[in-house]
Amino acid sequence: MGKAPKKKNLADKVRKAKAATEIKNNPFEVKINRKKFDVLGRKSKHDVGLPGVSRSKAILKRKETLLKEYKQKNKSNKFIDRRLGEYDAKMAPEDKILQRFAIERQRAHGKRDVYNLNEEEELTHYGQSLAEIEKFNDTVGSDDESEEKGLLSAELTASHFGGGGGLLRKKTSGGDQEDEQGGQKIKSRQELIEELIQKSKQEKRERQVQKEEAQELTEKLDQDWKSIQALMVKKTPKAENVDKPEEKAKPEEYDMMVRELGFEMKAQPSEKMKSPEELAKEEKEKLQKLEADRLRRMMGDEGGDGVQSQVHMSADDLNDGFVLDKHDKKTLAYQDGKWNIEEETEDDKEEEGESEKEEGSEAEGENEEDDDDDDEDDVEEEGEEGSGEDEDGHSDLESEQESENEENDEEEEASSSRQQQQTLSREELKARQEAAKAELPYTFAAPESYEDLKDLLHGHTPDNQRLIVARTQKCNHPSLAAGNKLKLQKLVGFLMEYMGELATRSPPELGTIDKLIPELYALCQMFPEAAGKSMQSILGDAAHSMEEAVEVKGHAAFPTLDMLVYLKVTALLFPTSDFRHPVTTPALLFISLTLTKCLVRSLQDLTSGLVLCCLAVEYVSLSKRFLPELINFLSGTLHLAVQDKASAGCMVVPPFRLSGKYSDLLVLSNSESCSSWRKENLPLSATQQLELKSDLNKDHYRLNCLSTCLDLVKRCCLLYKDLTSFTHIFQPIRTLLSKHLSSHMLPSPLQELHSEILEAISSASVTHTRLVFEKKKPIPLKLFTPKIVEVLDYGKKRGSTREEREKERLKHKYKKEFKGALREIRKDSRFLAREKLSEVMNRDAERKRKVKELLGSLATQEGEWKALKRKKRK
Repeated sequence: MGKAPKKKNLADKVRKAKAATEIKNNPFEVKINRKKFDVLGRKSKHDVGLPGVSRSKAILKRKETLLKEYKQKNKSNKFIDRRLGEYDAKMAPEDKILQRFAIERQRAHGKRDVYNLNEEEELTHYGQSLAEIEKFNDTVGSDDESEEKGLLSAELTASHFGGGGGLLRKKTSGGDQEDEQGGQKIKSRQELIEELIQKSKQEKRERQVQKEEAQELTEKLDQDWKSIQALMVKKTPKAENVDKPEEKAKPEEYDMMVRELGFEMKAQPSEKMKSPEELAKEEKEKLQKLEADRLRRMMGDEGGDGVQSQVHMSADDLNDGFVLDKHDKKTLAYQDGKWNIEEETEDDKEEEGESEKEEGSEAEGENEEDDDDDDEDDVEEEGEEGSGEDEDGHSDLESEQESENEENDEEEEASSSRQQQQTLSREELKARQEAAKAELPYTFAAPESYEDLKDLLHGHTPDNQRLIVARTQKCNHPSLAAGNKLKLQKLVGFLMEYMGELATRSPPELGTIDKLIPELYALCQMFPEAAGKSMQSILGDAAHSMEEAVEVKGHAAFPTLDMLVYLKVTALLFPTSDFRHPVTTPALLFISLTLTKCLVRSLQDLTSGLVLCCLAVEYVSLSKRFLPELINFLSGTLHLAVQDKASAGCMVVPPFRLSGKYSDLLVLSNSESCSSWRKENLPLSATQQLELKSDLNKDHYRLNCLSTCLDLVKRCCLLYKDLTSFTHIFQPIRTLLSKHLSSHMLPSPLQELHSEILEAISSASVTHTRLVFEKKKPIPLKLFTPKIVEVLDYGKKRGSTREEREKERLKHKYKKEFKGALREIRKDSRFLAREKLSEVMNRDAERKRKVKELLGSLATQEGEWKALKRKKRK
């Protein structure tokens, strides 16, 4: 049996179809790209691949590009051929040679001409020929007195400064020829010089004559002009000048603006803005200086009390701040014929009549003194003339003796004046010491406890107490020392406690509290956290005590005056318009709780409630927050003034009652008291103690309370008029005022308030709208239906737009190129790694070879040495 025929593969077919020698020789290099299925009419270009061939081409390309760059890395030496036409393929070789030869000759010629000083070339200096400069043709300026400088002739210059023979010959060469032709004798050098001198003198004389003639002509012209000028000017007669006043030309607007700008204030540099630390330091230094001055005056020292003396400044004074220990010199002045010493004090206060009498006598005395002075001056002049003749006299010694005598007299007068001043000023010194002791100190130490603050402020007026707190704050500013911050934080709490104590005194010192509030506000701005904590603790204690009273008794008493003062201070120190504030929000809640839980049992309680209502209106004036407790209390207060409670028909909310013992607090005992009533503000002291002896005083106080209540209702109407439920909120008040508290029952000021309130309530527009949902686009429900995309054969999506298809195509292309780039980068890195490894292996092999050679040479030397050694032994 024969061998079965071998089945032919697709590789055999390809090998036969391709004619390449590589494929024929090595069919294993061929790779067949199989397809999943065949498509009719499609021509495929990549059925067969040659991975070995493509790999070898890629390696060859990398060797030519990447390998060369790697070997030239960190190397800068390159051979560049800069010959002319080397890289120009259009030029013929003969043209290149000719041009190179011409350039070479030009370079050689230029180098040789640098040192070639031939006569043909002309040397220059700043653009001028050196040959022309050496001739010295420039005219030299002379120092002659003549007006025209530098006009000397060349002959004179040449004869005076040497070398004139040749120059004279050159200049007079033409003249010599003429003289020779005429048969005249040639002039010598001396004759030529004399001629030059004569010529120069003659020229000078001519210039002088010309100058004189020009001056005479100028004078004559001036005289002629004066005579002509009188004819040109037209003079008006004097009568016309008197009748017609001179009309001044009005300046132009531009000139007026220029003058105004000239008189405008120029900008001046302002002083540097000081930091708060620097200002605090200056304030403390100022207070310390004032305190030292006060202590010095209290001890009776007059060192700084007198008028500042004028210190003599020498002309050689450098003004460098150097001051001697004492000024021994005394400033003297001559006034009314007497020496005025600095320490002397004269009483100039005289009566008017005496001064008038003395004026005449003084005038006569002055005239006589003037005559005597004139005689003495004449005598002195004669003495001076005589003394001028005797130069060897003893005038210096005499003048020294006179000056010494004058100084002794002055010292005696000064000592006598001091004694008089001391005797006169003892009473004044005592008065000054007492005034300094009574004066308020300027520096204070920060109090460490509340008792220290009370001792510090005890016995002082309200203004002085404010000054003490202000000076304490300035002397203990936080920037001046490390512990001042804690001291001032404690001072905030002490001041609040002190204000509460002032309010509890009888009578309460509200004026002092008013004076201390600005200083407390400054401290609160400096330490808001400490002030907030102090006020929170006060409000917390008051609210806790009220809650305990409500739990035990079911009701609580109105807060005392100190608590009302704290609530008022809270509104002054902290913002009330915030939606929520750590201090004002608890204070407002405390006011609401008080207006709800505290029963009104007397006019004193009603006064406290009205004060709380005023505070509540002040708290909500900016935010316009609605307080139902406020409206309820005002409505209940108006209900207290209604006489017939049964017919009122309105509902009253606690703490007020419809009927009972305390439901008629504002009902007047006598209707005639309205005529004698005058509007007054409610005193704050009435919340602590109220004494009303007669029924008339009680009625007047009731009307004051009713006036305050109506005023608060009016303010609330203006405050809440923008609310949609305004009419419903103020409907009970409107009913009370219109039906049960008619205006004829009230005084005239209250009648105006009554009508204004009713008008404000009735004029409010009633607009009610139905409650509807907000109009907005409905949000569709989420649907989980799958999105169907039409997909045809071969995985291609259809139905998308052209832009989307282009975008998908670019994404696909980008992804493909990105992957290809990563592939090439990896191949490059592997190629470089192989090259680096081959270099390392070649270096190691070379080193091993050299080491082996060295060891072999050493071994041969050792063998030869040993062989030689053995021969020597034999």
